[in-house]
Amino acid sequence: MKKYECSLCGYVYDPSVGDPDSGIAPGTAFEDIPEDWVCPTCGASKDQFEPIEN
Repeated sequence: MKKYECSLCGYVYDPSVGDPDSGIAPGTAFEDIPEDWVCPTCGASKDQFEPIEN
């Protein structure tokens, strides 16, 4: 699963970690996160994230 980076603040969503504080369980692919999820650091919307190429 790909990691995604917030284009505004640089927060990286790592699917192996998830976002437990927002109710996103570890192992959740970015594509499976609800559309109303926001960056836990800056509050940017999901469409502000870009995939990180490995």
